[in-house]
Amino acid sequence: MASRKLTLFIGLLCLCLSYAKAQDVGSSYDIRDSSLIPTKRLAQHNEFLNNAYPFPAKPRSEWEIGVKGGYTSGLTSVTNWGPTGGFGFHIRKSLGYMFSIRAEYDWIRLRGLNYQYSQSYGRNPSLTQGDLFPQQNNGNYNPIFYNYRSTVHELSLQGMFSIRNINFHRAKINWNIYLFGGPALLTYGTLYKQDDSYLQGYANIIAQYPVEDYKHKSDIRKALKNVLTGNWNHIAERPSSSAKLGGVPLTVGGVLGAGFAFKLNNKLNIAIEDKFTFTTSDLVDGQQWQNNYTLGATNSIAQTTSKDRYNFVSIGLNYNILGKHAVEPLYWINPLDYAYNEINAPRHMKLPKPVLDDTDGDGVTDQFDLEPNTPKGCPVDTHGVSRDTDGDGVPDCKDKELITPTQCQPVDADGVGKCPDPQCCKDLRNYIDSLGLHPAGKCGIGDLPSITFKGRSVTLSKDNKALLSSTAQKLRDNPNCKIAVIGYGESSKAAQQLSWDRVNAVINYLVEKEGISSDRFIFRYAQSGGEENTVDLKDGTGEEGPNTVPAPHPNLRKR
Repeated sequence: MASRKLTLFIGLLCLCLSYAKAQDVGSSYDIRDSSLIPTKRLAQHNEFLNNAYPFPAKPRSEWEIGVKGGYTSGLTSVTNWGPTGGFGFHIRKSLGYMFSIRAEYDWIRLRGLNYQYSQSYGRNPSLTQGDLFPQQNNGNYNPIFYNYRSTVHELSLQGMFSIRNINFHRAKINWNIYLFGGPALLTYGTLYKQDDSYLQGYANIIAQYPVEDYKHKSDIRKALKNVLTGNWNHIAERPSSSAKLGGVPLTVGGVLGAGFAFKLNNKLNIAIEDKFTFTTSDLVDGQQWQNNYTLGATNSIAQTTSKDRYNFVSIGLNYNILGKHAVEPLYWINPLDYAYNEINAPRHMKLPKPVLDDTDGDGVTDQFDLEPNTPKGCPVDTHGVSRDTDGDGVPDCKDKELITPTQCQPVDADGVGKCPDPQCCKDLRNYIDSLGLHPAGKCGIGDLPSITFKGRSVTLSKDNKALLSSTAQKLRDNPNCKIAVIGYGESSKAAQQLSWDRVNAVINYLVEKEGISSDRFIFRYAQSGGEENTVDLKDGTGEEGPNTVPAPHPNLRKR
């Protein structure tokens, strides 16, 4: 029978889980719906709608009512008779997303039966009054087996705590787990099956099973149940100083427990709970005096010190009420749902107007501009890069020769190329050179380029190196020529040193990388009349000047 009940319970549980998984997991509620907000929180709600306060007001939520039923078991000085039952109902209200309160009434039935006999009941007035079990001639009482049945009415106020609805990766939950606890007020009415007609049956069981024979306690209990076939007809001992309600003892206690709820839909859920109740009475089972046994002999009589307790395992069905203009209980709602939905698809979020910066004013915003410092007035392409129609490295806005043939490149700083002389001109120049007919101070090397540096850099760019390679070839073709390398900038010590560094970089490149002898150069720096970012190369044949000069301000030298 128990196996069938377990199978039915597991099947019901699987059905609930499969149904819960099929539920919609969309947005919980419209955060802007004013009809869901209580009057006392409308001021906050209006501020939120006007973007004057970042947090939405807490909505009005539904109440929950529920019924339950299940198994009960006592934790008292009298061992359980067997499975007993109980039922209850409750009303629950969420105070926040994690905390709620619940008022609950439970009807509890408890039963107990000891497998050890007792003779300590002489102090129990309920069993000795009227000579129900009179003392024997030796002063002892006849041995009996304690048993009881108690009906408990329990009213509790519980605080409930759950956190699973705060979920970072799903909008909604289909099941919840929670803890609860709180004070309780309870009454209990306890009865015995005790009559002198049972004494002979007790004596037969005691004769068959010695008290120390723990191995046969199940057989003893089975035999006792065959003896105790009468009604629960004897009122148990009650505390003399206890308050009473309806003629039965009234006491206080506390409850602790845990629950597991499965959501069927937005109105219904099914819950499994285990509730443990503490009481302040040791007479819920009707007994407070026990024998202390040593090797089967009555050693002493002791009063029980632990208070009676009991457990209630139940399954229940819960329903949400007052649904008009209210959301489902907050312990089913993820408070992050609104925030995540708003981030994903803003409907209320106050977004600033986009500001697309264009630092250089070329019409291409900075986040797409591949050349963020385009000179003012220079036309650019779709990527914000200055146009260079002929691809000579000089932007169109500075190119004095907008279309320079490829064979005439590299070009000078103004974008002007130098096309190579025809072969006939080269032959004529070589013939003149062989006759030594060049005018004094001239070598016929032709125009030489200017080298331009960016900012305060002293590093040669790829284009500059290409120009210097062309110059080196001219020097090889004209071995009788010298070149003056001229840098500008005399306004300050830093400008003078920078001019020296750049002239030095040009000469070192031609000497170290192109293999031109250093005595073919005239070193001039900090000159006037030119651009500080430019180093000019000019025919220096016939002129006098050093090819190396010490750094004027070594401490300011660029490394």
